[in-house]
Amino acid sequence: MSQSITTRFEQSNGQETPTYFEIIEWWQALDKKYPEVKMLTMGPTDAGFPLHLVIVSKDKDTNIASLRKKNKRIILINNGIHPGEPDGIDASMLLVRDIVTGKKTLPTNVVLAIIPVYNIGGCLNRSPYYRVDQDGPKEFGSRGNSQNLDLNRDFIKCDSKEARSFAQIFHTCDPDVFVDNHVSNGADYQHIMTLLTSQHDKLGGAMGEFLHNNFEPAIYQQMKEKDLEMVPYVDFAGKTPEEGLNAYFDGPRYSSGFATLWHTFAFVPETHMLKAYPLRVKATYELMVSFIDFTSKNSDQIKSLREQTKKETIAQTSFPIAWEADRQVSIPVTYKGFESGMKPSEVSGLPRLFYDRTKPWTKQIPYFHQYNVKTTVQKPLAYVIPQGWWKVIDLLKTNNIKMRRLTKDSTIEVEAYRIETYTASPRPYESHHINSDIKISSTIIQKTFRKGDYYIPLDQTGNRFLIELLEPNAPDSYFAWNFFDAILAQKEGFSGYAFEDKAAAYLKEHPDLRKKLEEKKAADTAFAQSAYAQLDFVFKSSPYYEPGHMQYPVFRVIK
Repeated sequence: MSQSITTRFEQSNGQETPTYFEIIEWWQALDKKYPEVKMLTMGPTDAGFPLHLVIVSKDKDTNIASLRKKNKRIILINNGIHPGEPDGIDASMLLVRDIVTGKKTLPTNVVLAIIPVYNIGGCLNRSPYYRVDQDGPKEFGSRGNSQNLDLNRDFIKCDSKEARSFAQIFHTCDPDVFVDNHVSNGADYQHIMTLLTSQHDKLGGAMGEFLHNNFEPAIYQQMKEKDLEMVPYVDFAGKTPEEGLNAYFDGPRYSSGFATLWHTFAFVPETHMLKAYPLRVKATYELMVSFIDFTSKNSDQIKSLREQTKKETIAQTSFPIAWEADRQVSIPVTYKGFESGMKPSEVSGLPRLFYDRTKPWTKQIPYFHQYNVKTTVQKPLAYVIPQGWWKVIDLLKTNNIKMRRLTKDSTIEVEAYRIETYTASPRPYESHHINSDIKISSTIIQKTFRKGDYYIPLDQTGNRFLIELLEPNAPDSYFAWNFFDAILAQKEGFSGYAFEDKAAAYLKEHPDLRKKLEEKKAADTAFAQSAYAQLDFVFKSSPYYEPGHMQYPVFRVIK
């Protein structure tokens, strides 16, 4: 292997994909032979092996900082986040081999930064039986990593070492364009490649407009000219394709949504699992070529838009944190499907869905591409986080967030949130029970913080990241992902028989509270018949009730 620059994919006539060790050995050989290629060893993974990053540069300069000074556009390509979807692993090897041997040209103003395989644990766990519906290759890795985590849900919560190492890679590269290669499942259709793009309304501003009006259409046109006509990622708006496609909501738990927080144009190519493996690899190869071509031709505008957006983010005073699909607005897309119907199942005897590939059809269907802002928050001057919440603080540090520690105990006027209601998911999801439907209230208080607590100013390009992670009612906030669940459990309580006398005395001293108690008893029969509920009402209205219960422990400095 080390003496050859052909790939296992080629040697097997497109029927096989390399093992993890073959992948790394192949890239090491290419690094050794061609000065345009440098494979860097990056951070750790749950599998015990480090992530690697391959830099491909026409002028043979493979230092990221140096390349940035030379005004190069960086395309970060991630492969094998789901190793059962190895198309990008093979397509990247073929593409870079073709670049260094002169078969393909890498423009001088573009640099490729390639993660050869991201989910190493899943890549090591090979089998011919995973992804039972997929047409090749013969054997491949599994979806879960070494903790059995789906890494494409981990970019915010960072339960894996991979996600923390990825953050290091991402911020080192600060990519102009990010590509995360995947394979799709679901419906049957004629298209080999579908594309999930950063949702343009969520990307927002001039970048969102450029993505929607220029970048995306150009990529679709290039692929059409290569006889690889694409459609957006197939997510039916109803039960049939004719009812249209929905734009995917790529929250920041996903790679493209994470990239959006950092003002990067992001794409998730999704080849169709029912197409033969060689066709899928070819489509992935050609799509990466199209990304390179467009990025090179529009280098100056991409740079300008990102710089403009970063500056605007620092000055921006309000931020959207939640969106909702707009089913009143759509654009037409050409969808090439197959006739479908129902027939008796040979397994159950009940009706089952089937697609008839002898009956292809082409139709214009609506694509519901727009999302509207549902919730907006005003940016604080800063957040203050007590040092005890070090897990969250570490995640902020992992993402290069600028912060300072208080040098002495300090009393600061802050806006404090209280969690009023929330819904906890009844079943675990990626090692968490997600909190949703979060309702908060806020008050202005004088709070004393301790020396060593963290003061985080919102005068940085990471403002959007901070807002969407630290505002508790944002869909992928750290509160939503359970990092603050300890505040939801009351630690201090009372014994009914012992508190009775104190409660009675407190009501005598506070007739206004007695009035509220009587009003609640009159309005709520169950409450009126529960001695404990009434004692709890008094307790939670008194100084005996712990202030930390349901108190969100991230505080907003607003003046």
